[in-house]
Amino acid sequence: MADAPRGTGGEQRGFGRGRGGRGGRGGRGGRGGRGGGGDEKEWVPCTKLGRLVKDQKITSLEEIFLFSMPIKEHQIVDQLIREGDLRDEMMLVFPVQKATSAGQRTRFKAFNVVGDGNGHIGVGARVGKEVSLAIRASMIAAKLSIVPVRRGYWGNKIGEPHTIPIKVTGKCGSVAVRLIPAPRGAGIVAAPVPKKILEFAGVEDVYTSSCGKTRTRGNFIMATFYALRKTYGFLTPDLWAETEVSRDPTDEHSEFLSMGRKMVAA
Repeated sequence: MADAPRGTGGEQRGFGRGRGGRGGRGGRGGRGGRGGGGDEKEWVPCTKLGRLVKDQKITSLEEIFLFSMPIKEHQIVDQLIREGDLRDEMMLVFPVQKATSAGQRTRFKAFNVVGDGNGHIGVGARVGKEVSLAIRASMIAAKLSIVPVRRGYWGNKIGEPHTIPIKVTGKCGSVAVRLIPAPRGAGIVAAPVPKKILEFAGVEDVYTSSCGKTRTRGNFIMATFYALRKTYGFLTPDLWAETEVSRDPTDEHSEFLSMGRKMVAA
């Protein structure tokens, strides 16, 4: 009986004592690219507001804020604020743990701030299994929570608005932040955390006062954001004039929206 041929490479040998060579290992798949690459998919809006923005029926954030319409898609903010004007910065990332029956589960919490330096600011906080996932989710949350910031004058109304019009206070946890109007040239007199948020909001001169456990930076960030959000909640005498109530954008462009609904049904 002829001897069995000797195995080579990944082929197994016969009844010999030696072992056959191991087969070659398949190559690893490449990692997916990070968000923001050049091959991004085209945005397909899912809400009425998104369809109006993409079709340029709505051209500014002020039209959305005027009717208190909720922003459910972060691409709406990207469409209405010119590319390069919207800045974002990661303010804080830290691990958080939860005790489970299998042991401790560690995740990461991130705080992100977005603003255009011209009266719009948003803050988002999200948790993710990885740092990159938490940062991306917090950036999207910050865009969805974007609000207008009202600016005014200290003393004479000369030039462009440079400070906040009234004293406002924001509170989160034990941290309370009070913003006080300041004269032109005073600058932002604040700690590093609220100073960055005020710069993103477009406030040039303001005094600040804070109390509580400000070392808890997450609460410090949110307290500053809540204070800025209150600037449009106070009706000063210059806003007492009667204004005409215009139609809601969804009502004004109802024919356009219904036409899209018929196309989907077909």
